[in-house]
Amino acid sequence: MTNHSPAMRERYLADSIATASPTKLLLMLFDRLVMDLTRGEQALLAGHRSEANTHLKHAQDIVTELHVSLNLDAWEGAAGLGALYAFVETELVNANVRGDAAKVTAVRNLMEPLRDTWREAALAAAAAKE
Repeated sequence: MTNHSPAMRERYLADSIATASPTKLLLMLFDRLVMDLTRGEQALLAGHRSEANTHLKHAQDIVTELHVSLNLDAWEGAAGLGALYAFVETELVNANVRGDAAKVTAVRNLMEPLRDTWREAALAAAAAKE
């Protein structure tokens, strides 16, 4: 059995991110967002506010990055997506402050289909290139 050090794991993750295509990076962000939301929700339900705070703050950081990197001139629906990101940011802050697992669940229920849609779009774009 191989025992990889945390430093090696961090290096691998950093290299993976640095070499990812924009599409892959977007999908990685959404996957991590959903994971943070799930973990934050579970921690709140278990009464672990500090752990939930860590996951929810990371989720907030991801949504903020998605929001500020959104090119509003790229397509017609960008403004609506920006409004969704702003709403999600506010909901996550409120959920974290109030310890409201139901708000986190509601956000996750919004973001999971969006993640899946981006994944389908990426697959369709890759297939079109072939």
